[in-house]
Amino acid sequence: MKVQSSSEFKLQREVEYGTPEQNEAVKGIVAAIKKEGDAALLRYTERFDGVSLTADALRVTPEELEAAYSRVEESFVTAIRAAAVNIRSFHARQKRNSWMDLQPDGTILGQIIRPLKRVGVYVPGGKASYPSSVLMNVIPAQIAGVPEIVMVTPPATGGKQGIDPYILVAAAEAGVHEIYRVGGAQAIAALAFGTETIEPVDKICGPGNIYVALAKREVYGAVDIDSIAGPSEIVVLADDSAEPAYVAADLLSQAEHDEMASAILVTPSQELAFAVAAEVERQLQELPRQDIARASVESYGAIILVESIAEGISVVNRLAPEHLEIVAADPMELVGSIENAGAIFLGPYSSEPVGDYFAGPNHIIPTNGTARFSSPVDVDDFIKKSSLIYYSKEALLRDGHQIIELARREGLEGHARAIEIRLENEGKGGDGNGE
Repeated sequence: MKVQSSSEFKLQREVEYGTPEQNEAVKGIVAAIKKEGDAALLRYTERFDGVSLTADALRVTPEELEAAYSRVEESFVTAIRAAAVNIRSFHARQKRNSWMDLQPDGTILGQIIRPLKRVGVYVPGGKASYPSSVLMNVIPAQIAGVPEIVMVTPPATGGKQGIDPYILVAAAEAGVHEIYRVGGAQAIAALAFGTETIEPVDKICGPGNIYVALAKREVYGAVDIDSIAGPSEIVVLADDSAEPAYVAADLLSQAEHDEMASAILVTPSQELAFAVAAEVERQLQELPRQDIARASVESYGAIILVESIAEGISVVNRLAPEHLEIVAADPMELVGSIENAGAIFLGPYSSEPVGDYFAGPNHIIPTNGTARFSSPVDVDDFIKKSSLIYYSKEALLRDGHQIIELARREGLEGHARAIEIRLENEGKGGDGNGE
């Protein structure tokens, strides 16, 4: 990894908008699903996944879910159950309730909070399978009270026949029973607009390849989506108390995601900088996904030397990373200065995978610097809010002329008259100026 000063470092990250050809292909797929339903869904599944299905074979059966348990290790089941407990406990604290405020004049103002009715979760099946992401999408939706959660995933995971059993076990453990073996842009379109077999949803969550991302953008407005996620990112802010081997391992834990992932160390310690650079090279030699990780660190990795931790914090806030690790003598002293980060990991034992898999906070976190204005997935992503207004007669008589004033200043006479007719009927008519 290249060691450079903060003034030399520039990380240009952009949201992937796809090529014109990719965008046109996605538009065509979405239009075909809207028009033809299952017929188009089955046609694209055979074309892109090499799997020929009938409509009645789209849905994963309870027997398949049960059989998946025999294909995974008991240790995995134990781990996924323990993780689910932690994730559920963390997200349960986020749940909010409806509220109402009764004023002395009889007016009632409030907010009604309701869960979305039906949510679709996309689980990718490309370079790797991510059963942990099943939990991170499903559990917050369940806590929000979403009654219908449907999952879609390609019929062949990682190019191998059938759905990865680890994904199916994670879904079963999370309590998802409606699962369809479809992937790609066609699956997103099916969730958004429905087919004869798949009922439409209100929101679509979950990562995917460029075609999935473009399809989510294409259907946004007909349904809600979580985000258009970019490549994974990690920034480690460290002083000379950090263990170089730990820092290098954490950087590589993100670099192995894909070739565009970003792994950056920010430190005032020149000794640590060069020690971590050497450790990254050493550990790369032993990493199974070495080619992917090496491409990542060479293109998007960096070690940034700063004059002080204070300057390092400024660099971090500019980068607004998805994952931030603070590995310093007193990380608690520094965390209050961090303004922009999706998730913050404190101390040498809070390695990023702790949050990815087990601690409880959500690992679906804003990327591409969007932590400046957005947040990790949480229970609020699966609710909708309605404002409640009950104005009493006393309140309307008191405030009516001011409402009329504002309406007429905006040129909306119908608005003004809707109030005025009530004031006149109650014997409080006037010229709209309170006279």
